[in-house]
Amino acid sequence: MPLEDGDPVGPRGRQVNGEVSGIPRLRGMGEPSLRSTAAPGGSRTDVTAEDREPGPALDDGNVIPRGAPQRAWDPEEALMTELSELVQKVVKSSSWWERHGVDISILACSFLLLPAGFLCLRSAQAIPFLAGVLTLGVVHHTLTVKGSHLASHNALTESKSWGKVWAIFFIELCSAFTVEQATYNHVKIHHGYTNIIGLGDSSTWKLPFLNRYVYMFIAPLAVPILTPLVALDLLRNVEWKAALRTLCCMFLGFYCHYWLLLHVSGFQSPWSALLCMLLTRSLLAHPYIHVNIFQHIGLPMFTADRKPKRIHLMSLGVLNLPRNALLDWSFGHSLISCHVEHHLFPSLSDNMCLKIKPIVSQYLKQKKLPYNEDTYSSRLWLFLQRYEELMVHAPPITELVGIQ
Repeated sequence: MPLEDGDPVGPRGRQVNGEVSGIPRLRGMGEPSLRSTAAPGGSRTDVTAEDREPGPALDDGNVIPRGAPQRAWDPEEALMTELSELVQKVVKSSSWWERHGVDISILACSFLLLPAGFLCLRSAQAIPFLAGVLTLGVVHHTLTVKGSHLASHNALTESKSWGKVWAIFFIELCSAFTVEQATYNHVKIHHGYTNIIGLGDSSTWKLPFLNRYVYMFIAPLAVPILTPLVALDLLRNVEWKAALRTLCCMFLGFYCHYWLLLHVSGFQSPWSALLCMLLTRSLLAHPYIHVNIFQHIGLPMFTADRKPKRIHLMSLGVLNLPRNALLDWSFGHSLISCHVEHHLFPSLSDNMCLKIKPIVSQYLKQKKLPYNEDTYSSRLWLFLQRYEELMVHAPPITELVGIQ
């Protein structure tokens, strides 16, 4: 029994005791049942990315709202089509500055701050030195998180050729990761199968052998060390040319940072320079880890053969955090306050996600679909209380009878 446009689905992503309740209750269906089960034993490639639910694509900056004509009658696909048409109007009426210029300017400003950061580290006084650490830490995360994320979705430019160049620069040179694996794991798997057990269920962020306090507050400090190690391991899955390119970019990125600390910032020993690299690269590692788990884990999970349609999947399994000046600048709106919008329209830039946010939120609420929002502190408290359930044990699967 398909869900009609007018059928109520509730609750609508409101918070109950700090937890977002986004599991729909269909009229006449009663409460959805939950059953605990382990994730499927198959590998991540058991279901290919091409099998994912088709959604609105972006071509030359415009939203393409309609899929195959023969499927337009489907009420659930009609919801996505209608929302896409509303978003398309906004995108078409937006200037290049709104679509790409704002975010490019943020990244450019970050580059311009680099000399000031390295020069501040020359000071023997505490305040200028700490200002240098803060500046380089924020710049590093802006380039590696915001820049890499936008580049992986080709949201920095409307040119595919330049998109590839920016992807190599931000993902490999700045972030020390390989483009092919980054785009596959994030764009194809995580976005294609958001909250699907064994595929896009954010399980790569789980370290069940760590206790809650070590994971939430100590382990993030190791992110700058673990990231290149994981990237090196994943190079086995790419062609040798791509692997060689990644190794060269990784080495160049690390060496440039190290050389600047020695010759511009004036560090006297290699160990002090390496320690400063670790400090700046881990400055915002805690919110980086937290954001990645807060916005998906703890929300409804599904199996690949029982997943709802795209608009339901994204409205149920994605959560927005409140706006935060530091995280908005360093991570981007699409990773903080507009994560729902980003998952529905992943090729839009951070600024465009912010611009369509009122339209998306109003539409989902109008159609009685969940629009999950919660505060950072509320989610942190939730994960500390329910760490074993959310991060150690296999999550329960949500049965949505009637959504299909």
